[in-house]
Amino acid sequence: MIRFLIRTAILLGTSAVALLVCSWTLPGFGLSLGGFLTAVIVFTVAQAVLTPFIFNVARKHASAILGGIGLVSTFVALLIASLFPGGLHITGVATWILATLIAWIITALGTWLLPLVFLKKTVTKRG
Repeated sequence: MIRFLIRTAILLGTSAVALLVCSWTLPGFGLSLGGFLTAVIVFTVAQAVLTPFIFNVARKHASAILGGIGLVSTFVALLIASLFPGGLHITGVATWILATLIAWIITALGTWLLPLVFLKKTVTKRG
């Protein structure tokens, strides 16, 4: 249960950082203060749910794109999060592409590296 909570916190945290970095660096990426929490939650849930689904569909029908599953699920998660009013809005093709890349890199690195730090500390405290 502790591992699940840590992983959930990491997902939410890396999603928040990714959306903030996109908002600060991309002129066509708007993120309102009031809708920030909604955008983070929707983006995180969409990415967590869509990644395994898109992976399975690609594995069955288009195995050549398996390496890009993270990018595809990040793009779709951004698209879904942008549909909720008051959260985030993205304008321009270049902004969509760059936001997808930035969010994917930040969430991928965060979900790969942060569990090593936090879960290692949890394991050593128990031992």
